[in-house]
Amino acid sequence: MSRRGFFAAGGAAALTLALAACGSSDPAPSSAGQSAKSWSFADDRKETVTAAAVPSRVVAFTGTAAALVDYGLQDKIVGVFGETRRTDGSPDPQAGDLDVNKVTILGNVWGEFNIEKYAALRPELLVTHMYDPGALWYVPDESKDKIVKLAPTVAVSVARVPMTEPIERYAALAESLGADLGAPKVTEAKARFEAAAESVRKAVADNPGIKVLAASGSPDVLYVSNPEVNTDLMYFTQLGVDVVKPDKPGDGGYYENLSWENADKYDADLILLDNRSTALQPKDLTSKPSWAKLPAVKAGQVVGWDPVPRFSYAGAAPILENLATAIRNAKKLG
Repeated sequence: MSRRGFFAAGGAAALTLALAACGSSDPAPSSAGQSAKSWSFADDRKETVTAAAVPSRVVAFTGTAAALVDYGLQDKIVGVFGETRRTDGSPDPQAGDLDVNKVTILGNVWGEFNIEKYAALRPELLVTHMYDPGALWYVPDESKDKIVKLAPTVAVSVARVPMTEPIERYAALAESLGADLGAPKVTEAKARFEAAAESVRKAVADNPGIKVLAASGSPDVLYVSNPEVNTDLMYFTQLGVDVVKPDKPGDGGYYENLSWENADKYDADLILLDNRSTALQPKDLTSKPSWAKLPAVKAGQVVGWDPVPRFSYAGAAPILENLATAIRNAKKLG
């Protein structure tokens, strides 16, 4: 199935007041220290995005905003879209170190994007992931044409390339926006990431033969993720991890859809299970007899996994550390 198809579709109605707000003659306020020089960035659509000055009012997909914050750009983030707050009001894990109280949330679920609020922010740049060519992640198709008229957009490819590439691309974008990649916070995070990657290599060498399956549960389907398309899984394989490759992925190549009756199609010693609120969690899967019968489930070798990681060194390092621990502790089954 396609990446977009994996999420419940839903459309936010386009608001005509948005374009009127965009047409306001009031200039956007300048930020302290903003450079007066022109700005450009070549994004992964092969488009060179330009602005008269370095953007200081950035709106981004929440995970993207969190990555930019990891490079020191909290003060430039004025709005976000995508899962940002949980139902209890606490920040969604995807928000990372982003201060969600200091940004305007334009939408908190798939399909929500308040155009009127977006226009009122007087955005100077919109940034998001790109899984499929030309598709802006979490920007609704039905209102995309109106949204992209309000500010320049940057898309960073996060599929069919190893995870290190979007991390480096977001670092380059952050630097173009004024981030100091030599700041201790950034260099320490990069060193931690590199050490974590080495710990995965060592775990695989010390405990060889562990077969890993990455999956997401829904009421009717178990989605088995493809390491040839999903950026984090692709990187895991580069580190030596034996990740199950589904032989019949759907459109886009991201997943193979298995009915629960066929959930045991692939042997696995360790299961990485989608830990997002949009997916069923282990407690929700106890009613699925086929889930309970899987060897990895019986052995307690199931760990949480976020299929939409935070593409920064700070965001990715814990993912690799947790993977190394899971592989190190896993036992070969069958």
